Amino acid sequence: MKIRYVALLRGINVGGKNVIRMKELKSAFEQCGFNDVGTYIQSGNVIFSSDEVGFLKIRKKIEIRMKKLVGTEIHLVLLPAKEFRKVITEAPDWFGTEPEKYKYDVAFLDPEINADSLLSKISLRDGVDRAAAGNGVLYFSKLIEKATQSRLPKMISLPEYQMMTIRNRNTTLKLSELL
Repeated sequence: MKIRYVALLRGINVGGKNVIRMKELKSAFEQCGFNDVGTYIQSGNVIFSSDEVGFLKIRKKIEIRMKKLVGTEIHLVLLPAKEFRKVITEAPDWFGTEPEKYKYDVAFLDPEINADSLLSKISLRDGVDRAAAGNGVLYFSKLIEKATQSRLPKMISLPEYQMMTIRNRNTTLKLSELL
């Protein structure tokens, strides 16, 4: 039975590093034996189908292929379509309600990271930042007019930062639609 997946590659086409054309990325996934491969925007979002059994096996196959393609290790978060859709349906009530005032992001976490534990390590600025833990994700909002006062960028100093990838709400919604 084929299962649809979303692979969110970290650090693809950011600041001129790990540059991959989406055509090459699609081809790399097809060479892994995956079907119905599609990409969305230039930031390493890949949707595909596989009848291969073993979540970790699929992830490892992608990591090996990406290292061959880019020449360095590329961390990724892999989610079955069913789990990815839950990121939208299980979002906190406030997430996405005022897009003219707030920027909304989802941090997709490596399975080894506990969202609640990570959230406790993140400093938030009252009136600017808001965050909530979900199942394998953190939801963030940042007041646009006070974005420079946000403490969320300090998250990059945490060791867990290397084991997550962040997508904005609009990208997350679009990927859910494409599934």
